[in-house]
Amino acid sequence: MLHLDFDPAKCAACRTQSCLVRCQYLRLDQDTAKREIDRLIDGEDSFVLDRCVTCYACEEYCEMGNHPFFLIVERQEEKGILPAPRPLVTMMVDQFEPRGKYRVGQLSGTALSFCFAPPLEHMATGRLFDGLASSYVFGREFACPAFYLHYGRAALLKERLPALIERIEQLGITRLLCLHDECFASFTSLAPAYGLEVPFEPVHYFEHLRDRLTELQGEVKPLGVTVVYQRPCSARLHPQTDHLVDEVFELVGARRLEREYHGENALCCGETLRSNKGFDLADDVQSRNVDDMEKTGAEYCVFNCPYCYYALVEQLGKRGIKSVHMIDLCKMAIGEVPAFPG
Repeated sequence: MLHLDFDPAKCAACRTQSCLVRCQYLRLDQDTAKREIDRLIDGEDSFVLDRCVTCYACEEYCEMGNHPFFLIVERQEEKGILPAPRPLVTMMVDQFEPRGKYRVGQLSGTALSFCFAPPLEHMATGRLFDGLASSYVFGREFACPAFYLHYGRAALLKERLPALIERIEQLGITRLLCLHDECFASFTSLAPAYGLEVPFEPVHYFEHLRDRLTELQGEVKPLGVTVVYQRPCSARLHPQTDHLVDEVFELVGARRLEREYHGENALCCGETLRSNKGFDLADDVQSRNVDDMEKTGAEYCVFNCPYCYYALVEQLGKRGIKSVHMIDLCKMAIGEVPAFPG
């Protein structure tokens, strides 16, 4: 069984308790945060285990690199405290259980990972993916296990992540282009946190888009649009990719407008909150998020996660804001039709 790389001494040395003090949902003062962190470390009961909305943010806020969120999930599982209703947890676990049903394209050294997200198959087309679209993996056997963190199932993550890594290696893939944000997070954040070596190079699709747009620079017609960006919860696990968002925007001629819920202050799309914690919290978060976007006067909201897109596209449309996935925005800049026009 894998073990989490968590060092209690790092928490003892921390003077800010940023992981919980900065949480946008718990809203704790520093003394309370310190007390609850100590309880989590000691394996005692803490209201944090019940109230955590599983947004990953404390991983990013932690100044010690000590994986507080992963610890919370492990404690939830140890104590049988589910962050979502039990029937939902059971359904999600069963839905993504590897069952030997998957599709593999004509693999080369580099392959696309569609995870188990059908929308991604329709996006990886056109000039941006020349030479790659036929080399792919898709299905339950390649579903990233990061999502188990939303359901308090650390044991499944520790069981299925090594198997996923081994499966990809056995296929001879040396470079995996991750079109799903949580896939990239699984290999670059979760694997190191549990002491797993990744024998292939995981690549975030933002990096691929930037490089491909640079190659096609002569064909890019600047869009001249204003945009806001919906940062997904999974981006908390690899903030080192954030700079790529602005690099891609610059290449396609999109001007990102500043807003309150930006960067580390970003709000979730709300749908995990809806299913896990109820409608009131989800409606509040979505309302504040969409209101904030509308205030900027942006023409487009650009999405990274396709499920964030589905969560907000209707509300944004009512406010006169068009929704577009980052890949589709890039397609528009080279004269191609987006897969999911919003």
